[in-house]
Amino acid sequence: MKHEHTRMTATPPVTIRPLRAADEADWRRLWTAYLEFYNSSVPEAVYTSSFARLLGDDPQDFHGLVAEVDGKLVGLVHYVFHRHGWRIENVCYLQDLYADPAVRGTGIGRKLIEAVYEAADTAGAPSVYWLTQDDNYTGRQLYDRVGQLTNFIKYQRSA
Repeated sequence: MKHEHTRMTATPPVTIRPLRAADEADWRRLWTAYLEFYNSSVPEAVYTSSFARLLGDDPQDFHGLVAEVDGKLVGLVHYVFHRHGWRIENVCYLQDLYADPAVRGTGIGRKLIEAVYEAADTAGAPSVYWLTQDDNYTGRQLYDRVGQLTNFIKYQRSA
């Protein structure tokens, strides 16, 4: 009789939930790693302001969700709703998405994006978009599965 051995890996349950005031230290750790991934940094005033805005109730402010596994934050996503000149309803811009390298490939990024999709649908803003660098190959493997690549090129004001 032939026996098949199936490798079973138990993946701890992932909770996607809104950012809380008590999450500040872990949020800073994750957001700092995200910024470093893009070879960037922000001053302390931006950390303070961004965190306050993420927790605020102004509809113009960003919203924050986190991924939690075994009581530890392992991912984050920031998104904002805004008006669009070609639509009546708002659109949703997903600005920041980050999963700790230790949990990449486990579906954390997908779950965070899908949570933003759900929030956008609930808010009546079904259009969700984001930007990434062209050489973010790992991220783009996920984005190609959950979104559609457009042919727009970003320009911004030069200093």
